[in-house]
Amino acid sequence: MSVPPWAVYWVALSHIPRWKTEKINSLLEKILEQKMSFPDFFHLDSDRFQKEFDLNEIEVTDIQSITEALPSLSFVVEELYDQGFEIVSFNSKAYSQTLRHHLGRKCSPPILYLKGNRELLNQPSVALVGSRNASSLSLLFTKTISQKMARSGKVIINGFAKGVDRVALESCLEVQGGSIAVLPQGILTVSSGLTSYYQAIIEGRLLVLSTFPPRIPWNVGLAMARNVYIYGLSDEIYVAESGPEGGTWSGVVDGLKRGRKIYIRKPEKREHNANLTLITRGAIPVDLAGEPISESSAPPVEHKKEELPRSIKITQSTLPFPEKRE
Repeated sequence: MSVPPWAVYWVALSHIPRWKTEKINSLLEKILEQKMSFPDFFHLDSDRFQKEFDLNEIEVTDIQSITEALPSLSFVVEELYDQGFEIVSFNSKAYSQTLRHHLGRKCSPPILYLKGNRELLNQPSVALVGSRNASSLSLLFTKTISQKMARSGKVIINGFAKGVDRVALESCLEVQGGSIAVLPQGILTVSSGLTSYYQAIIEGRLLVLSTFPPRIPWNVGLAMARNVYIYGLSDEIYVAESGPEGGTWSGVVDGLKRGRKIYIRKPEKREHNANLTLITRGAIPVDLAGEPISESSAPPVEHKKEELPRSIKITQSTLPFPEKRE
């Protein structure tokens, strides 16, 4: 697969160190609106950067720094395409319209790194999320909902982690459904982990997706940020089990703040999880078959005031760009 001429420039601009996603998307839109080629953009002098793109001196220095990194970055992009991965930019028709709708310019990732059937990005979709160490009841719920939705033609969105994520993925594939695995790391760091899923990728039933720099390894921050994209890619959201903190909790709280409908499994009386707490915050309780339960049938529960986890700021992680500013 040949490397598109725009790819290196888009990757460079999509991961400017310390820049928030909204700032990056705004800059990319201005370049496109002015119909300026990327090589011409990177050859502008400091004055034109400031006047035509409203960049301050520090931001101009950032652009100049990634300009110096373009040659080394080209090798990363070549490696991606050599290994069968591809890049989709947010101005492409292939980009997920669902993601763009839910996250808007402020939080939509400027590019998606993909391997597999990209047509899955714009099909009806359901996210299945939950704890890595979920109970057997939660995993049964996950399998039931995953296969039910897959059989109805909906794509299953998952986080490609242990527990609920992996059961959602494998249950979907068992019934020949389609799934999108959203990685909490760079897409070049997970190649060996895809071996058992190559057949599903070849058959067009699985799309592997990352929004992070290709060579960045897994870390907790990326795992938390990845949850925003799982929810953003999904038309519907089902939660098998959540603890009182961590990625699932943060994702549900953030989704509820965004006005999303989130369905969560109503727990049994003696279960130790935060499902009931999230129901009181606005999540919709469902039974093991995913059917909504009347609020009047839910038993009262006492709740302690809990401190919300620190909000996630979606910023772009660094590629091999220099951090030092002159």
